[in-house]
Amino acid sequence: MANQQITHVFVVMLENRSFDSMFAMSGIKGITAATTKNSNSYNGKTYYVQSSAPLSLPTDPGHEFLDVVKQLGGQSAVWQPGAPYPPIDNSGFVANYATTTDELTGLPPEQDWGDVMACFNTPTQLPVLYQLATEFALCDQWYSSLPGLTWPNRFFLHGASSCGMDANPSNTRIVGWELDGFVYPNGSIYDALNKKKVIPYRFYSDFKDDRYRQSLFSDDPSKGSILGAVPQVTSLKGVSLLDIYSLGQFASDLQGDYPYPYTFIEPHYGNVGDNTYEGGSSQHPMDNVYGGEHLLKAVYEAIRNSPYWDNSLLIITYDEHGGLYDSVAPGPATPPGDPPNPDYITYGFPFNLYGVRVPGILVSPLIPKGMVDHTLYDHTSVLKTLEELCGLDPLTKRDAAANSVLKTLSCKIPRTDCPTTLNVPTPGFMAARPPMTAEKRAELAARPLPESGNLVNTLRTLKKAEFELSERTSAEIDAIHSNFKGIQTRGDAEEYAKSVWEKVRRAKEQRKP
Repeated sequence: MANQQITHVFVVMLENRSFDSMFAMSGIKGITAATTKNSNSYNGKTYYVQSSAPLSLPTDPGHEFLDVVKQLGGQSAVWQPGAPYPPIDNSGFVANYATTTDELTGLPPEQDWGDVMACFNTPTQLPVLYQLATEFALCDQWYSSLPGLTWPNRFFLHGASSCGMDANPSNTRIVGWELDGFVYPNGSIYDALNKKKVIPYRFYSDFKDDRYRQSLFSDDPSKGSILGAVPQVTSLKGVSLLDIYSLGQFASDLQGDYPYPYTFIEPHYGNVGDNTYEGGSSQHPMDNVYGGEHLLKAVYEAIRNSPYWDNSLLIITYDEHGGLYDSVAPGPATPPGDPPNPDYITYGFPFNLYGVRVPGILVSPLIPKGMVDHTLYDHTSVLKTLEELCGLDPLTKRDAAANSVLKTLSCKIPRTDCPTTLNVPTPGFMAARPPMTAEKRAELAARPLPESGNLVNTLRTLKKAEFELSERTSAEIDAIHSNFKGIQTRGDAEEYAKSVWEKVRRAKEQRKP
């Protein structure tokens, strides 16, 4: 790397949490955050920001593009392609939660409408996240890269663009990436690193890790489905499921030779099949936060107790806000400027506005303790940081304009007071919901597949993996297509995921020396 002080960058991106939902009630001094005076009104009632957020929500708050329009602009806000984004006052979060069914989990009970305004009591409910934020640097101006949902925001992290994607692509719109993967006009950060053959990278995912979750092959969706183990990064061209390593071996890998300047870590997404995301480690609002707390603890302690700690940087952030309230209006952003894929355009969003604010935590012994960083960041700040460290050109105009995080690393010598272990997350997290009955499991398995969304995208990513594992003869391609057409229900999807993962397992076994 060009900057020899940092030799290893690690990135963890979790799911669907706004900055205020995680830190407004943290008590951390100097942050820009909501107070209990902030509110939303709906149906004749005012809902104020409050502490002690519930561990999980009964339904998934909307976070599709049009949901965010109403959350930021109010219940009457309307998106018009070609017109400016509606005026933003952050007034529509409760109204949208009470009325949207975009996430296919139903409407919440009226007594729970205010849950999207609730913020965690961070020191007690999120002891790991709180310790990391107060021991190192908390960024209170980190924004998602567009006002929308998971997949486009994650694409920005890997390539400073979503190629025009401003909504969940439907089945018909994502056929193009199942053979070779999602392609950026200017390439991904991994393509850029590949051009510098001395800069390898590595991927880890939280799968088959029994430290705090049952086997992913369990029949109980509440214990995490195999569909949720599919890393989103494997949808990219040039990244395969064969490239993914289990987080369970991360700590031991760091004790040996680790020649990977960049490491990207994904959580387990829980039960993607029924849209609850339960049993994962992504901190999705319908799951509880403690799987993610354990994940962060494991990642930090592996790096902290490795030979690479003194020259490391760990970046923790969240892909988007997940429909949860935030009090700060996102501002103008630089459009990527790369040619969009017409198949991905739904609303004609010009990508000239950031998405809702999300948490950002920077961890390194070169960062002063208890720092609050007010610098404007978005997900392409990760790319800008890597580009500065590795001497790479920007991928698009967005990351060219982004701020890197390197100025926070102001300690001339590594600190010696950084904890070797972190707080223990609150026990009893697996009991957030009662066990699912056999009848309910059967009913969920029989549900037909949706037309778009995370499940559909995950299935196409698994199909891409099948093509990558094949010889790509015409007979093999026809067989994969034919088998895929037979996936009609969510239960079919789960069985298909198991079959593909088994092929991946066998291929990895054959690849071992």
